[in-house]
Amino acid sequence: KDLKKIYFILPVVLFAVFLIVFILNTLFIIWIDTHKVFSSPIILKSDYKYPVIKTEFIPKISATGAIIMDADSKVVLYAKNPDLRFSPASTTKIMTAMIASDYFKPKDLLTVKNSTSEGSTIGLIAGQNFTFENLLYAMLLPSANDAALTVSENIPGGTPVFIRAMNKKTKYLDLPHTHYGDPAGLLDTQDYTTPFDLARLSSFALDYPLIKKVVSTKEKVITDITGTSVYSLNNLNKLLGIDGVNGIKTGFTQEAGQVLVTSKLEKGKTIIIVVMGSEDRFLDTAKLLDLVSYNLTYLSLHP
Repeated sequence: KDLKKIYFILPVVLFAVFLIVFILNTLFIIWIDTHKVFSSPIILKSDYKYPVIKTEFIPKISATGAIIMDADSKVVLYAKNPDLRFSPASTTKIMTAMIASDYFKPKDLLTVKNSTSEGSTIGLIAGQNFTFENLLYAMLLPSANDAALTVSENIPGGTPVFIRAMNKKTKYLDLPHTHYGDPAGLLDTQDYTTPFDLARLSSFALDYPLIKKVVSTKEKVITDITGTSVYSLNNLNKLLGIDGVNGIKTGFTQEAGQVLVTSKLEKGKTIIIVVMGSEDRFLDTAKLLDLVSYNLTYLSLHP
């Protein structure tokens, strides 16, 4: 009888030990993932210089939140509610473009798995095949939600895995007030960021040569791989090409209001301008451009 009890109890004890070890291991992995220290995404350069506005004035803008940031040094030159959270709307696609660019090569072929008509689209049809580069143009010029969805659905695990990668990237880039719920920027209740985080994100996005090329493009004609489906794309950024503006992304939902991320080349340096919750994003940005145009000096940093 004692032997039978041992034979009965031993498997139970072993299973209980296995279960405890498994749970502890899982908790340990989660702890490591949440406490890991990432290497800095900023590449140090020997020619870093500290930007300073020579003649300061306060622009009158309608935007609830705004910021001007030097892309290299991440120095803030102007700010209005820089840490207030807003819905990023379609500027979400900046992160989507980065995650997709980490995974796909420009000529990789992606398949449209599901068509959608929600928000801004170009009318992609399930079953069509496009190069990743062409989908990037569709996503960043006319802000096509169906292109963003297609890109996210083509990685292993699909959109849920893609969104997790987006939120993991926020930790690596040190964007503590940013979260994404979808790849297109349609979920105002789940997508949020701040002017500071969005400017910082955009400065890193411009380190991707393909993204930098795409956002500086005014017009583009793309086709599927058969060449039978042709799409003429126009960049929604009305300031592109004016006063050194060379990017980057527009956004709008009823809750977010008008959003615009702008990049400008000034004295060989890239300046990022963000306006959020704006009533006139292009006018607000034009006023902020006046603040930095021919009005910056760069001080050498000495050890």
